[in-house]
Amino acid sequence: MHPASQFPGPADVAASASVVAELLEVLWGGSRDLAATPVSVSQLRVLYIVEEWDGINLRTLTERLESRPSSVSRLCDRLEAVGLLQRTASAVSRRELELHLTPAGLALVADIRAAREESLARVLAVMSGADRRALLAGLQGFRAASAELAGDRAPGPEARTA
Repeated sequence: MHPASQFPGPADVAASASVVAELLEVLWGGSRDLAATPVSVSQLRVLYIVEEWDGINLRTLTERLESRPSSVSRLCDRLEAVGLLQRTASAVSRRELELHLTPAGLALVADIRAAREESLARVLAVMSGADRRALLAGLQGFRAASAELAGDRAPGPEARTA
């Protein structure tokens, strides 16, 4: 076994991950398909959460976003106004509303995801197989650790295709 000093520390990896995140922002920001996205980053985050947790209520969405109820309500108002999100009465409680993506919302999320994956695939195609395997293992570990900190299971690709 290697001494612990040979392994990078969390701060070193965080710095590298930050650089990669910036590169992704540039990569996605330069894409014609993604630059024309009609929603803000905050609104897109709402769409991703509602897609994953179809029927989520505003209170739970607010908790997931770690935001204020009034801010989340305004985000949902805007998404509903452009036809991407629908609020329906809850079957469980008359005091709550459920959030669902409309067909247009589902299509937008799918289009954005496909464009991002296509741009990533171009970069990944240049990497060696060993580097792609190492990246995949690292990303899976990162997702699991993130889920542990959040207190739930992080969605995997299977959550999107089911």
